[in-house]
Amino acid sequence: MNVVVLGIFTNSFSGLQGSILLMLSHGIVSSALFLLIGVLYDRHHTRLLKYYAGIGQGMPIYSSLLLFFSLCNFSLPGTSSFVGEFLVFFSIFKQSTFSAFVAGFGMVLGGVYSIWLVNRINGGYINIYAVSNTFDIERREFYIFVPLILSTLLMGIYPEVFMDTMTFSVQNLIDLNS
Repeated sequence: MNVVVLGIFTNSFSGLQGSILLMLSHGIVSSALFLLIGVLYDRHHTRLLKYYAGIGQGMPIYSSLLLFFSLCNFSLPGTSSFVGEFLVFFSIFKQSTFSAFVAGFGMVLGGVYSIWLVNRINGGYINIYAVSNTFDIERREFYIFVPLILSTLLMGIYPEVFMDTMTFSVQNLIDLNS
């Protein structure tokens, strides 16, 4: 969300459009990640990360969803956040190279943390506590994730649907601030 604020402060067309796309993407991806954490809490009733080691062996669909949405969270190309972050970083780089590098460094740190978290939960030695209560995503839960997956991929592969809708409003906003 810091990248969104930087994109808004550029007061450029691409920065504002990218910020709006990032906000939409954040709403989808963050919702999915919170749902995934809710699934784990529903099964194990604990928030301690050490109990979740090796969960990927007992819950392969869950692990795939966690990896997918974690990759979406730090803007893997082809996902919803990529286009928005590309537009914002393009406009930030035109305004201030230093700010672009600082924001990029923060993005890299966020990506490293996401990979560490997925590795910690999905990989490692199987925890006896985690194995005893493990069952994978149920059909009802999977059907909740399907629209989130599809909208994330749609925004990443074909962002023109969203960008064409907001073009008039973004241009009016820039004209109002000029």
